Amino acid sequence: MPFLSLASIWLDLLNHLPTILTSGYVITMIFISVTVIMENRSPHRAISWIVVLALIPVGGVILYLFFGQTYRKQKIFSRKGLKNGLEHLNKLAKQQLVMVKKMSFNNERSIKGKKHLMKLLLNNSSALITDNNQVKLLHNGDQTFAHIIQALEQARHHIHLEYYIIEDDKIGKIIKNLLITKAIQGVQVRVIFDDVGSWGISKRFKKELKQNGVEIRAFMPVSFPWFTSRVNYRNHRKIIVVDGQIGFLGGLNIADRYIDGIPGIGSWRDTHVQIKGDAVATIQMQFISHWYFCSEQLLPLDEYIIDNPPSQGVVTQISASGPDSDWESISQAYFTAISTANRSVFIATPYFMPTADILTAIKTAAMKGVDIRLLIPEKSDTVIPKWCTESYIEELLEAGVRVFRFKNGFYHSKLMMVDGVWSSVGTANMDFRSLETNFEINAFFYNRAIYKELASRFIQDLSRSVEIEIKQWQKRPLLKKLKASFARLFSPLM
Repeated sequence: MPFLSLASIWLDLLNHLPTILTSGYVITMIFISVTVIMENRSPHRAISWIVVLALIPVGGVILYLFFGQTYRKQKIFSRKGLKNGLEHLNKLAKQQLVMVKKMSFNNERSIKGKKHLMKLLLNNSSALITDNNQVKLLHNGDQTFAHIIQALEQARHHIHLEYYIIEDDKIGKIIKNLLITKAIQGVQVRVIFDDVGSWGISKRFKKELKQNGVEIRAFMPVSFPWFTSRVNYRNHRKIIVVDGQIGFLGGLNIADRYIDGIPGIGSWRDTHVQIKGDAVATIQMQFISHWYFCSEQLLPLDEYIIDNPPSQGVVTQISASGPDSDWESISQAYFTAISTANRSVFIATPYFMPTADILTAIKTAAMKGVDIRLLIPEKSDTVIPKWCTESYIEELLEAGVRVFRFKNGFYHSKLMMVDGVWSSVGTANMDFRSLETNFEINAFFYNRAIYKELASRFIQDLSRSVEIEIKQWQKRPLLKKLKASFARLFSPLM
């Protein structure tokens, strides 16, 4: 009898198992939905997650656990060891806020017209204003890596390198061997790589660096990178600092495709920047901050922050954003630059999945007569973001935005140029992940010559592109429209 009673209990449980599992899932979904709502994230993003939870049983919960949680208000890591340095940076930023009204910038009226952007970046990211910078724009892989290699070869004291992607291929080996050579010579070499973006680095690659004196750290290691290739929160920055005097940042990671292109798509079009001057100290501070996070080693600021003699050069602000900061500083800069533009806004991005406020700013600026041009790739290295980008095109065209698709390979530059004087070059794409989730860094220039060079290359790239006409675009096959609309539903999650 006891055996029969136990068996009947198990049979009863099995009969009710679907109901139990369904109830458990519903309770879990409700709990997560309430959590999403209580986080006070943007409504469209919250709704997207709730739809995913409802439409994808079990899988929706797994997706949320890997990609959906937000830590911006919880502070992803402590910076208490950097307290003195950050307080000094904030103090300088506050002093500049008071002084910015009096800054003459050699009586450049056009630069004075962008002081509101300077104040914004001082407030939201303590992006110090420096004007003694020499800036060299670097186009594509060959030119960029030639300048990087030259700077690394000339290093005498230290090399700090922080990248989203480092691959164990031809250019990866060249950089690796050069870093080893410099470390053997006595140069301090430190490397931070993102553990998801660079998951393909072999153990041998890292071991060779470590055995030869290179200090190397993974940024926020994860257990299953092949499954969590979009896992929050990733270090999307690409920066190098050499001897505290030369800094690099921009769109190029360390991989052969940035030189050789992508099979089936073509050559890789990208933009990087080399900076010499006081702006390098801000890039250095960002590396020191992440090095402290990865290693718990606090590098002495007076040894790595270099004072440069005063001189006239390119007015520059370096702004970094990420889930550890109070404000989405780069996103705010993009929004303000677009919404306050008077004449023109040129935007280049490989992925166009803008936040609602930036999309509104773009359309509103176009409708009030500002010349807005958007350059995106015709072929992409990722399918769903490409479809999602296409979902925005019709409403942009209706608002008067001119949209071009680059045909000569894959377009990966992340650029913005406004009103003949203000320019942005950096790591941030015009998408949700760059603007709200990833660790990014951009250089903002207030300079006619830099603008002119960037705009000239932009116009050249437009000549190798096809402008989209609204009537032709509206005739796309229904299946393409459906794919784009479906992809857009999930865009806030990407």
